[in-house]
Amino acid sequence: MLYPQILAKFENGLSLYIPDPDLVKPTYEYLRLKDESTPFPFWAKIWPSAIEMTAFLQKEPHWIEGKYVLELGAGIGLPSFTMAAIASEMMISDHATEAVKLIEKNIQLLDLQHVKARCLDWNDFPDGIKVDTVLLSDINYAPDQFAPLLLVINKFLAQGTTIILATPQRITATAFVESIQPFIKKTILQTGRSSEQGGIISIFILSHY
Repeated sequence: MLYPQILAKFENGLSLYIPDPDLVKPTYEYLRLKDESTPFPFWAKIWPSAIEMTAFLQKEPHWIEGKYVLELGAGIGLPSFTMAAIASEMMISDHATEAVKLIEKNIQLLDLQHVKARCLDWNDFPDGIKVDTVLLSDINYAPDQFAPLLLVINKFLAQGTTIILATPQRITATAFVESIQPFIKKTILQTGRSSEQGGIISIFILSHY
């Protein structure tokens, strides 16, 4: 893997391999020197929204328990790995191949037989994926991605899937939140626990019904 890893410990005894936070930026800068088109590894960090979604799901596990769950744009996948034991089946996905390789490594580490990693891009989303619950954590940060992302969200809602979206309250995402407003059945506001970023994280429960 391009980004050096460490084995990090989280709440409830969970351990995951994650990119070494001290080496992500210098590694990216080195890779950029070799290839200017190297994308910034947004997947390589556990963002405040993932931390708050995890805390929310621990308080309300019924959204996951006994469900077939998909986390889309998961990056490291902290919410999924934290709750995996109670899901009936789980798919943890990202569009970045290195993120998917890391997800696979952590699945093996935790010996999760009912969990799969998959490379999924909402710009070219395959047909035929049917799940009970979709997790989306801080995925609505790039306005040029709102249209394809909303298409995928609408497809899942139309087939009866519940979507849980965690997002910071950023101005650039206002239009996105307005687009999903008709489907928001519940809103939870949580104060960020991350030491580097406080602020409020909004958690939306979306449903077609």
